Amino acid sequence: MRFGARKGGRARRVLIIVQNLPVPDDRRVWLECRSLRDAGIGVSVICPKGDGDPAFEELDGVRIYKYDPPEASSGVSSYFREFLVCWLKTARLSFRVWRRDGFSVIQTCNPPDTYFALAWLYKLRGVRFVFDQHDLCPETYLSRFGDDANPVLLGGLRLLERLQYATADRVISTNESYRAKAIDRGHKRPEAVTVVRSGPDPDKLYRADPDPDLRRGHEHLCVYIGVMGPQDRVDLLVLAAHYMVHTLGRNDTQFALLGGGDCFEELQAQVRELGLEDHVEFVGWVKDDAVTRAYFSTADLGLAPDPRSPLNDISTHNKVMEYMACELPVVTFPLLETRVSAGDAAVYVEPDEDPVAFATAVCKLLDDPEARARMGAVGRKRVVTQLAWEHQAGAYVGVFESLLAD
Repeated sequence: MRFGARKGGRARRVLIIVQNLPVPDDRRVWLECRSLRDAGIGVSVICPKGDGDPAFEELDGVRIYKYDPPEASSGVSSYFREFLVCWLKTARLSFRVWRRDGFSVIQTCNPPDTYFALAWLYKLRGVRFVFDQHDLCPETYLSRFGDDANPVLLGGLRLLERLQYATADRVISTNESYRAKAIDRGHKRPEAVTVVRSGPDPDKLYRADPDPDLRRGHEHLCVYIGVMGPQDRVDLLVLAAHYMVHTLGRNDTQFALLGGGDCFEELQAQVRELGLEDHVEFVGWVKDDAVTRAYFSTADLGLAPDPRSPLNDISTHNKVMEYMACELPVVTFPLLETRVSAGDAAVYVEPDEDPVAFATAVCKLLDDPEARARMGAVGRKRVVTQLAWEHQAGAYVGVFESLLAD
């Protein structure tokens, strides 16, 4: 069947909306796009531009429409402005996609929980709506602000989430904890909620030959990849590095931090203040799988310093599974869904949020190559046999096939 063909009079096309990251940088969304394409379903995407991105491009048969995002800022009013600007630009591009490509299903990926209103407009024309829930926005807010959370804003986030659930024909959840939320507080029928985990692609993420230059003259390399926001607590990793270098006198370890986020500049300042410039490298966001693979193949450990919080405990952390795909043992805190993902491929540090305990666990694993090899093999096997995207793709595509067949 040709790309975007019709079946039973309905266009076999899906529009995917994502605001958090550009595509294909958002690995989950890109895997989703390719899976739909491979099933003969046409795909259009609306997302923000990354650095140097064109307004439109077609990659691997996926049509990607991009808008200029507003400049990053802080404060409640700035966040509202950001959401409004992105929503209006997305709406404008959706009209263009409707005219040019057409679509019978619209999928929105949160955060934020605001695109139900756009989906509702298209539902009036017979389009079905799939809510791909990447995060729990109320829990994200609580994790960032804790006791300082504004009850009015929190109530608003809960209302938006309820409207998102209520408007959706189907909900896709990244794990069983999120599925339970959709059923319990979203009042969705169990058969309308499908778990699709964010499994990595082991054909792209695997352990290859190391690049000794990435260690920058040190014996060991520890790596972090992902968002660097308040809830991710990468500052705990920096404090652990400080304890290792300046208290224990371990000058044999390099730390590479891949990614970015709201705390990026603050973390850079922390590294300078603690005198860790010779041990901590900020790589930034990496778009090339080969570069990520090089760092992971050279590293001895993957680090996940996310502590317990209303969000972290029940979220699936993609970085953990990406480490496992490259045979990296993981040092992390004992979060519910992290234990589900990693099993025996990780060391779970107690007490929670303790950089000294975290550093101690890192040192113990660095000094035990046999344990690292054993845990790395366990992690890779779990990815290949259980967690990889190929084991999730069927459930994901099945959601759309059922909607297109109605």
